[in-house]
This record gives sequence, structure tokens and C-alpha cells, in this order.
Amino acid sequence: MRIVIADDEFLSRERLCALINELGIGEVVAEACNGREAIEVAEIYDADVVLLDIRMPGMDGMKASEQFALLDPSPAVIFTTAYSHHALEAFDNKVVDYLLKPIRKDRLEQALKRAYRFRQAQSAVISPTPRARTYINYCQDGEWFLVPVSKISYFYACEKYIKVHWKEGEALISETLKDLEKEFAGQFLRIHRNRLVAVTHIIALRKGIIKRPYLILKDVEKPLEISRRHLQKVKQQLKNMRLPSSP
Repeated sequence: MRIVIADDEFLSRERLCALINELGIGEVVAEACNGREAIEVAEIYDADVVLLDIRMPGMDGMKASEQFALLDPSPAVIFTTAYSHHALEAFDNKVVDYLLKPIRKDRLEQALKRAYRFRQAQSAVISPTPRARTYINYCQDGEWFLVPVSKISYFYACEKYIKVHWKEGEALISETLKDLEKEFAGQFLRIHRNRLVAVTHIIALRKGIIKRPYLILKDVEKPLEISRRHLQKVKQQLKNMRLPSSP
């Protein structure tokens, strides 16, 4: 799950990030200091869950929750606040949970699991096949960045992480190759147990000195080896695309 944390207090955001990392449920993709920022980043990152403080400068959490309810699909909203007297109004706005500060780890876990079920049920009603992302987000030196999926040359499984490669650079993300393959079916093609390549970046298939097949990709200097298991599927894909391949 992609999670946005909205709170005007840095320490509160930092604590929530730490708890989410400990639980291993979802990934914090962005932070916000008020309701307006929360709405903006939630739409940019296609957030599944928003942890939303109520008392914030500018647009408060209650107003923001009303706006989130108008989105289609809407993220699961969990209020995180020091005040209990907003609970009734909060549930009128169809939030999935209401957590009082200081937030306990077990309560946050319950809330995130509830948010997950909410999103699953929502997806089942809206569409049997979720929409693929147009951007991949990654963290570098404590800051979050976006890279357009259309720019990505390939995904490479590297120990516990996935390396994302594009013309201007590389980054590590905490996802699985299996999930990426499913989400971007038709856009990325598996050529090896540890690699997916962008179909539109394929230039040609070649055979090396010892007859091991490999792909040439646009803006990628190093040829990428194709495993024997996936060779036939890759050849079929090239045939459909009418791209050159070695005899």
C-alpha cells in the first residue's frame, strides 16, 4: 500500500514513519503539512491510505477528508489526532479508523489492515484490474522522487530490492519483480528470472560469441542476457513487434 502522512508536526510524521517501517505494512511515499498538500501528493502518488491529522494550518484534516471522499477511487483515510471529540464527525466522513495520539503500534496495525480491506473491496467494485502507475517513486538521501514509467529501461532484482534503470540514472525500490510484472503486463517483458525490460525500449535480439542470446535496449550500453526459459516468449514478442533478431 502507498501511504501518505499528513501532519504539521515533524516529530509526529517521523514517529508514524518509524512505526510503519517496523510493521512492514505498506510504504510511506510522501508527507504533507496540511490538508491541501495531502490532497495534492495523494493524487500524484495515487495513495492507497492517508494518515491524516485533524488540526493543521490552512485546510484542516476534516475538510481534507471531505475532499478525499469525492475522489474516485478515494484513498482510505485514517485520522491521527490528539482530540477525541471529532470522532463522530470523522466517521460521518467515512474514514476507516480514528487513532488517538500517542499512537500505539498495535492500533496502527489494526487501522492499516482495515484500510487494506477497504481498498481491496473498493477495487473489486470499481475494476477487476487495477490501473498501472505512470510514475515510480523512490527515496534518495531522505527525499522522494518520481521517474516516469515510460522512461524506465528495465527492472532488475538485486537481493532484497529492485533496481530501476533509466537513461539518466538508477534507483532502488522495495517492491517485487512478480508484482511489477503483473502490474505492467504488456509494458514490460520478463527476459530472465531477475529482469524485466520495457517493450518499447527493445531494439534487437542478438547472439553472443557462445551463442547466448541477449537484447539490445535503447539508451542501455550493456546487452541484457535472455534466459533459455524465456527465450521463446521474447522471440514471439519481437516477431509481433517486427523487430530484427539473429537467425
